[in-house]
Amino acid sequence: MSFINREKLRAALDAERVRFAAANPRSRELHERARAHMPAGVPMHWMVRWSGDFPLFVADASGAHFRDVDGHDYLDFCLGDTGAMTGHAPDAAVRAIAQRAAMGSTFMLPTEDALWVSAELARRFGLPFWQYALTATDANRFSIRLARRITGRRLILVFNYCYHGTVDETFVTLRDGVPVPRDGNIGMPVNPALTTRVVEFNDVAALEAALAPGDVACVLAEPVMTNIGIVQPDPGFHEALREITRRTGTLLIIDETHTICCGEGGYTRAHGLQPDMLTLGKPIAGGVPAAVYGMSEEVAARMQASIERDLSDTGGIGGTLAGNALSIAATRATLEHVLTAQSFERTFATAQRWAAGVQAVIDEFDLPWHVSRLGSRAEYWFCAQPPRNGGEAAASSDADLDRYMHLAALNRGILMTPFHNMALMCPATSDADVDRHTQVFREVVEKIKS
Repeated sequence: MSFINREKLRAALDAERVRFAAANPRSRELHERARAHMPAGVPMHWMVRWSGDFPLFVADASGAHFRDVDGHDYLDFCLGDTGAMTGHAPDAAVRAIAQRAAMGSTFMLPTEDALWVSAELARRFGLPFWQYALTATDANRFSIRLARRITGRRLILVFNYCYHGTVDETFVTLRDGVPVPRDGNIGMPVNPALTTRVVEFNDVAALEAALAPGDVACVLAEPVMTNIGIVQPDPGFHEALREITRRTGTLLIIDETHTICCGEGGYTRAHGLQPDMLTLGKPIAGGVPAAVYGMSEEVAARMQASIERDLSDTGGIGGTLAGNALSIAATRATLEHVLTAQSFERTFATAQRWAAGVQAVIDEFDLPWHVSRLGSRAEYWFCAQPPRNGGEAAASSDADLDRYMHLAALNRGILMTPFHNMALMCPATSDADVDRHTQVFREVVEKIKS
């Protein structure tokens, strides 16, 4: 990338690392103490990938901002990588959580809130039947198991560089056209090439060929790829995906965990998709662990016919805390009062403003970067044209530039989503917040421009 001065970039990154360490002594101290009882000093190993040399420790949060233990205020565009898309501590969810906790949190029995939530999910997504989990990963796992059971098929299909949580079968990629485990795949039970076919997003011919043998139980797909950057479907792609899956007897599972940013019914409702099953987690309970998976009437009937009542607790689907009263109460409050059509309308406008501000800076400095927006989600990517698939998106990554952009923003009070340059808006994100990011983005780009 000759338009970026690499010598300036290295010097700027070194300076930002020094600035970060000097500004956050309390977080650094806590991180060092944490090493005594947590590997690498973090509660989850991927937290070592934050752009600083140690993670910030959070004190409290509200709306679109959080405060760290050193007393710094941050504008949060990460929002728990969608988990806090509602904004931090939304009032309606906080009240529902406190009320339900005072009356008991979990019983292995249903509460009346589950009826309301299931009916609301049916209204939003068009699938009549719903089940509950604690994470979208589990919702995906359970859906895959059901798909295998009712089709009698062993394989699944995903798209290259997909994101479906920590589902074993999905940590697979293409290398020279051959399915292989993703780099960093830890302790895989089997090579995912034995369980999974993988093709590039938007490649209809490859999809057709992969499903033609009739041995794939389901396609698990985000309707728009998000974790390798926003990769939009080509015109007609979803129609082709649905036609091919129906013709080959393959169930179609749409994962809306990130694409719920497209509105109260996600991308599925906004674009009239017709999945057999749908999974969703992260933000639906205002920060409390909760997830759901929905299914068509046909899938529900085949599921019930295939599971014996006396063996219903030994099939690898469910969990002691799945469908607990606290999670469902929080989900009801969040769907009823926070993730509403009006809230999405506000966040779409702020995301559009964010994208326009970034684009103006890119145009000013004549950078071969592009900006993409998906509902209340927006991002910039270090390539001139939007990638059409995960392979193209991965090829355009730049680790040093990425770390610099994240750390420079963090040192100026803005947290972006890690691993890529994505910003998510919550209902509390203001125009002033967005304009602050545009100002910071211009400042940090100017420092490294050739």
